[in-house]
Amino acid sequence: MDALRNDGRGVAVVVIGYDDAAHVTDAVRSALGQGPAVREVVAVDDCSTDGSADLLDRLAAAEPRLRVIRRRANSGGCGTPRNTGLDAVTSPHVMFLDSDDVLPPGAAEALLAAATGTRAEVVGGLCVRRELPSGREVPWQGGLYAHHAVVPRPARRPRLVHDTLCVNKLYRTGFLREHRIRFPEGRFPYEDVVFTARVLAAAPRIALVPDRVYVWHVRRSAERLSISLDRAGVDNWRARTEACRQAYEILLGAGQKELARAVRAKFLDHDLRMYLRELGLRDAAYRRAWWELTRAHLAEYDADDWARNPGAPGRLAGRVVLAAPEPRDLPRLRELAARPARLYPPYARAADGTPVWSGDLPQVSLEPLLSAPVRALPLAVDAALRPGARHTRLRLTLHELYGRVAQAGPEAVEVEWCHRDDGDVVVRAGTAPLVPRTGTATPAPAPEAPPDPPGTGAAAGPAGAPAAWSAEIGVDLSALLALGAGTWDLRLRVRFRDGGSREVTAHALTGAGLLRRRAVPSARRGVVLVQPYPTHSGALALRVAPGVRGVLSVVRRRLRRLLH
Repeated sequence: MDALRNDGRGVAVVVIGYDDAAHVTDAVRSALGQGPAVREVVAVDDCSTDGSADLLDRLAAAEPRLRVIRRRANSGGCGTPRNTGLDAVTSPHVMFLDSDDVLPPGAAEALLAAATGTRAEVVGGLCVRRELPSGREVPWQGGLYAHHAVVPRPARRPRLVHDTLCVNKLYRTGFLREHRIRFPEGRFPYEDVVFTARVLAAAPRIALVPDRVYVWHVRRSAERLSISLDRAGVDNWRARTEACRQAYEILLGAGQKELARAVRAKFLDHDLRMYLRELGLRDAAYRRAWWELTRAHLAEYDADDWARNPGAPGRLAGRVVLAAPEPRDLPRLRELAARPARLYPPYARAADGTPVWSGDLPQVSLEPLLSAPVRALPLAVDAALRPGARHTRLRLTLHELYGRVAQAGPEAVEVEWCHRDDGDVVVRAGTAPLVPRTGTATPAPAPEAPPDPPGTGAAAGPAGAPAAWSAEIGVDLSALLALGAGTWDLRLRVRFRDGGSREVTAHALTGAGLLRRRAVPSARRGVVLVQPYPTHSGALALRVAPGVRGVLSVVRRRLRRLLH
């Protein structure tokens, strides 16, 4: 790598920070620790008041590759300090790093080797989101970085618009300067979205590598949430819609029509669904403002935007929002926005028999569901869990969906529990047969869902078809505790007659004390605290804690969450 420094192929890392004395030196050290691939590190302090800049100055005194720039006024965002750092770098390649994250060893070398070997202006690598303090890691857009690839033009890989991060990439500095590609200035919460659109609009040659090149630390319990996590105010949603709007206009103006369409598709599939899952947590004023902003944004979409993959959950949810002048059906939209999606009853039909969202919104057609493959259907499953001293039973109900479920022939459901903090820890509970409930009655709606409007025709499926299928299976609390206390998420796989399957989650039923916390006697633990509960998307999850000490730890964590 010494040769890389000597022949003009070194990397500059721009580190930005504001009032982050607890983490900024770790970020800078992770950049310096990349070895000779990194020629310089430019740390831009955005007018911190907590001594961050002094820490950086002391570090720079012993490290000639580190240069510290102190801004005289706080910019209010991430774009301005990144631009400041970009203007200051002298290396032919540049990377960006936030003060509360780190670069894993070898990241710069892997990106630089790909850039020089493929003559790419941009190289992207795998970013992992590390949840703290648990340490759980989740790949970000892992499908893009499954293997080495070279994309001559971004239009050949529309999925690139989904990776809006700037920090997991290496850029040729001259490319950014030649095309005058910069971040939005000032307080612009989603500057990465606009910056990424400007990069893609310039049609660079892009290389993708499967190497882990960035660790994104997610601190949900921090006193000051990061911009991307602070979604409690409607201004955050306003900023996100504006960023997506600008990204679309940038790409369309550059003649990148397919990429522009992909930006709108990504908004429906990712952004809209994420905020819909949380909408029920907000107050009425927020919901009204959110609904109005969303309708205004979606009103800009044209027929082609809606015609592509019309049965996708995000498009169905978007059509409901666009069609309704006021917030409505929030519990049902929350379920549809889940991953995987769940479409709950009532299943209405228009006068001509066409499946529709509801009798008073017949313009929102659900007809695409009639031809969608079973593996993509938003299947609705109810779950009720009853902890007991001798047995804990999980009861599941799979609903019909306009005859499609009966047509596929559900036979069994595989049940497993996944540990929230460590996704690799899985307890497979077994497989239970699905028993049909015969009859033509409409299945009961989810507890939060309103009844059908007057005049609405609702049907489970063809006459004589089952209205639902049921299964029951035991839950071994000891097996869960043996692998770890904490939160366990329920995951299901419905298997069909033709050998096909569909992964689903289950809606947590809330009636008759089903979600009450219980202390269950245990021969080994003395007592086990068990609490079924619904996630933000309404799916069933389970908290378990062993013994009195475990009970107290769960209570303390719950109090911290409530206070936060």
